[in-house]
Amino acid sequence: MSFRFKQFYIEDSKCAMKVGTDGVLLGAWAPTNPLTTNPLTRILDVGTGSGLIALMLAQRFPLAQIDAIDMDEAAVEQASNNFCSSPWTERLHAYHSPLQEWRMVNGKCPNGKWYDLIVSNPPYFQNSLKNPDKGRQTARHTDTLSYAELIKHSARLLEEDGVLALILPAESEKEVRGLAAAERLSLTRVTRVYSKENKKPKRVLLAFGKGVSGLEVSGLEEDVLVLEDEKGGRSAAYSKLCQEFYL
Repeated sequence: MSFRFKQFYIEDSKCAMKVGTDGVLLGAWAPTNPLTTNPLTRILDVGTGSGLIALMLAQRFPLAQIDAIDMDEAAVEQASNNFCSSPWTERLHAYHSPLQEWRMVNGKCPNGKWYDLIVSNPPYFQNSLKNPDKGRQTARHTDTLSYAELIKHSARLLEEDGVLALILPAESEKEVRGLAAAERLSLTRVTRVYSKENKKPKRVLLAFGKGVSGLEVSGLEEDVLVLEDEKGGRSAAYSKLCQEFYL
């Protein structure tokens, strides 16, 4: 299928996991380092799929070079095509690689830097029935990228003042916060996502800072986002968050 946004469009017919709300939320929400005003110059999108989040970040951060990796070769091909069709093709690069083996381009840190921002909408089914489609199974289950591996290797690849931003099922929040703390990543921002008011949270957006102690952060930024209004349309807050992307 094809999805058109304000400044780019996405084809996702070759991708196991299709364009969805989770990716849009993370692409629009992912924050910068709370302690610096320096612009982002290097970003890594883990499990890029169609390249949606990478494209959103290219739009938001005009100085950033963005590497997008995925284990699904067909998804990498599609992401590359989507990048080439965008206004930011020279800043977007798709690679067929698992995070665990990623060593940056040609095994080196471009310009001697690690990443300022790493984002991921990771696999999240841990004990559910496996989908017979191998591509969807890889995209949806943590067998190929556990939360522990995601946190460990993100910490390895982050710049000393870098940020890791994730969208996860709400029930995974406690586990991932514990894993991040063990890797000396400090939680700086939390947004819990509700489909409707008076429902349990469905997703959680988490941002962790490397080299940021609790004493350095002037209070944890914590809020909620309700996606639907009383009439079943997009809420005002959801519309505002994504106003630069949705038509």
